Amino acid sequence: MSKERAEKDTVAYKVEGGIAWVRFNRPEKRNCMSPKLNRQMMRVLDELEFDDAAGVLVLTGEGDAWSAGMDLKEYFRETEAKGMGAIRQSQREAYGWWRRLRWYQKPTIAMVNGWCFGGGYGPLYACDIAVAAEEATFGLSEINWGILPGGGATKVASDLMPMRKAMYHAMLGENIDGRTAEAWGLVTEAVPLSGLRNRVAEIAARLLEKNPVALKATKDAVRRVMDMTYDNAEDFLVRAQEAANSFDNEGRKEGIRQFIDDKSYKPGLAAYDKTKQKK
Repeated sequence: MSKERAEKDTVAYKVEGGIAWVRFNRPEKRNCMSPKLNRQMMRVLDELEFDDAAGVLVLTGEGDAWSAGMDLKEYFRETEAKGMGAIRQSQREAYGWWRRLRWYQKPTIAMVNGWCFGGGYGPLYACDIAVAAEEATFGLSEINWGILPGGGATKVASDLMPMRKAMYHAMLGENIDGRTAEAWGLVTEAVPLSGLRNRVAEIAARLLEKNPVALKATKDAVRRVMDMTYDNAEDFLVRAQEAANSFDNEGRKEGIRQFIDDKSYKPGLAAYDKTKQKK
């Protein structure tokens, strides 16, 4: 039996070259999420959100799993034995950091290196971009042990997948690989495991070139308008653009100046040079 991991050790991270590489760190449990891990993940997100050394956050897993979902023993059985108050507290801790990740200040990438099951769909959906190993395994196995895919997992599947695929995925409890997850819309793209980190680092590096205020406004806008009518979305986006301009008008002006006056870049091909922007 493996020694129980201290709460502070359930999540690990390192900041390198502007990228915060955050890892679920319970490889002996396929990185399933326990109350301890959920509390520690919120602390890590707090620490990194306004750290100027990190411009992009990558969420991945230690070992051969991304996250096998919720810890059936610690999150369910042991918590349920303590009563409804404990159940609600554990739910707040889990859903709280997923919600925080959805609206995070910085771009986020899920780097799905292996097993991604059930509750793992919550943080998967929360990340802005998801790149999976072709060899990764995805599954909503809840039906196989007698419950529905809760904790947002059913919503994730129905939001990201066509209805027929979502229904099949949730009702059959069969696993799919990274290539199928891409085809069904669960992840942005799938690449061989051997090239996964390099591909994620490439995407992160390109995000680091962009204006951070515009990135935050853009990621929020995409999530907000999904449930709006076109007219409501149009109005919202006008106001969101005005708000972003008032917060960082110099960035917008500099991008236009470099394109029109300097002719130093083309917006359709690259980002403007942020280092020349007035502070």
